[in-house]
Amino acid sequence: MSVSTATDRVLNFSAGPAVLPLVVLEQIRDELLNLPGVGSSVMEISHRSAAFGEILDDARKRIVALHNVPETHDVFFMQGGATLQNTMIPANLLMDEEQTADCIITGTWSKKNSQDVPFYGKLNVAWDGSDTHFNQLPNDDQLRLTSGAAYCHYTSNETIHGLQFRNPPNVDDSPLVVDQSSDFLSEPLDISRFGLIYACAQKNCGIAGVTAVIIRKDLLVRSGNRLPRYLDYAQQVKGGSMLNTPPTFAIYVTGLVCKWLQETMGGLAEMSRVNQEKADLLYDLIDTSEGFYTGHAQPHNRSLMNVVFRLKSPEMDAKFVNEATEHGMAGLNGHRSVGGIRASIYNAMPIESVRVLHDFMLDFAKKNS
Repeated sequence: MSVSTATDRVLNFSAGPAVLPLVVLEQIRDELLNLPGVGSSVMEISHRSAAFGEILDDARKRIVALHNVPETHDVFFMQGGATLQNTMIPANLLMDEEQTADCIITGTWSKKNSQDVPFYGKLNVAWDGSDTHFNQLPNDDQLRLTSGAAYCHYTSNETIHGLQFRNPPNVDDSPLVVDQSSDFLSEPLDISRFGLIYACAQKNCGIAGVTAVIIRKDLLVRSGNRLPRYLDYAQQVKGGSMLNTPPTFAIYVTGLVCKWLQETMGGLAEMSRVNQEKADLLYDLIDTSEGFYTGHAQPHNRSLMNVVFRLKSPEMDAKFVNEATEHGMAGLNGHRSVGGIRASIYNAMPIESVRVLHDFMLDFAKKNS
C-alpha cells in the first residue's frame, strides 16, 4: 500500500460494514489480480474449482478451530444475512403451527427476528425491553419462557442500543438460537450450549455478502420435506455451502480474517481481552466526565462492540461528530432511532485508534464544558 493511501485512511468507527484488519486488506490487494498458484483473481475462479474448494474448507475449519466447534454441530455459509435467517429459523425449527418460539426482544435486531414467527407457529415474547428504550437486558429470572418451546432466540449484541449479553441466557431445555452478527468471534463461546448460531460477516469477521451458520445436527431433521430447498437447513448442509453459487470473495475474506484472529491476535481469549481494554478506555471516560457524556446502556449491560452515548443536546452531538470528522474519524453518528454518538470498536479496530478517540473526547469535553 502506498504511503499516501495508508496514511489517508480515516479511523472507521462505522457500525457496518466495518473496519477490516489492515494486514488483511493488504493481502487482498496483493492477491486481487492473481491468487497465488491460480493465475486468476479469486473473484474470477469457479466456485467448483479445487482452488475455491480449498478457500471454503479453510474458512470453515478456521471457524471450527477458533470456537472449538464440537462434532455435534455443522458449520456452513449462506447469503441473505440475518434477514433471511429471521425467516429460516421459524420455518425450520417450528414443525407445526401449534409449536411456540420464545423470543427475547432487547432491541431493533431481536425485534426483527420475531416478526416472521407467526407465519409458522406461535410467538411468545419472553421479555421486551421497549418500555425502557432498550437500555438494559433481562436477568434469567425475568424471562417468561414457554415449557417445551421449539427454541428460544436472542441477539447477543444490539448494535443500535449498545447492549451485549456477556453470558447466554438460561432457557432450560429449549434449543438456544442466537444472532451473533455483531460480536461473532469476539470472545470464546461454549458452542455446545447452542442449537443455532448465525452471523452476517460485515461487522466482525469479513465483508457484506456472507453469513456464517453453526447448527446442532439433530435440529436438521425438523425441516422434513416441508420447505423449498433453499430455505431448508438440511439441504444447505448437504450442499456444502454451495446449494447455489456462494459469495466466493466474501468467504475468501472471512478466511483471511479468521487467520488474522488465530495467527496475529492469538485466538479468541486474547481478542476478548483486547476488546475489553478498548471498551474500558471509552466507558471509563464517559463515567468520569461528570455528565458531559452519558451512556445509553446500563453499565452492567454495556456492549464491548458498540459504545453508544450522547452529549447534553443534539446540537452538541452534531458538533462532536463534525469536529471528529475533521480529525479523521468517521462513522460516529448514532443510529437515527436513538441519536447521539456510536463508536463501533469491533475486533479489527486497533486500540491505538480507540486511544485517538479517547483523547479527542477528553479534549472536546474540556473545551465545551
